[in-house]
Amino acid sequence: MSKLLQDAVSEFSRLPGIGRRTALRLAMHLLKMDKESVEQMTSAISRFRNEIRYCSECNNLSDLERCPICSNPERDHSTICVVEQVGDLMSIENTHQYRGVYHVLGGVISPMQGIGPSDLRIDMLVDKVAAGGVKEVILAISTSVEGETTLFYIMNRLKKYPSVKVTTIARGIGFGDELEYVDELTITHALLNRRTVE
Repeated sequence: MSKLLQDAVSEFSRLPGIGRRTALRLAMHLLKMDKESVEQMTSAISRFRNEIRYCSECNNLSDLERCPICSNPERDHSTICVVEQVGDLMSIENTHQYRGVYHVLGGVISPMQGIGPSDLRIDMLVDKVAAGGVKEVILAISTSVEGETTLFYIMNRLKKYPSVKVTTIARGIGFGDELEYVDELTITHALLNRRTVE
């Protein structure tokens, strides 16, 4: 294999979820593309990596000081949805059901990985709530052990603001899941979050 091809495959395979075979397919696909398209792609990646910033209000990725969501006066700035990563924010936005703003933590508390509360943007969230004007904080955090730890930590930090309603997204059994294969924690959440059938 050519050294140039080996280097390209090696770089692609450093990306998450990309094995050597997929990396080889990507490298070979680049060879089929015209040079101008490849240059546009590499330029876009380089600009993204060098020019992207984090929104000063919510920690979302943005080209500007404030992201389009935070700078939109039509959004409900009294409701904050707390998510782990930007990808979670994008998933919620894709539903077109939520009109509030967000707060991106940048991960979850994970002592095994050396990530503590001070490594996340929790203080930034608490400061925002302390400044006033927030009516509800929605915690949209994963149901992993680390996610639950983070959720309880944030809930505890926000207890001193009794006028702020703190909620979590509904958790339970997914559509099409068979009950016998669902774990106990998910079943517990499903029972606690049950609703009346109308």
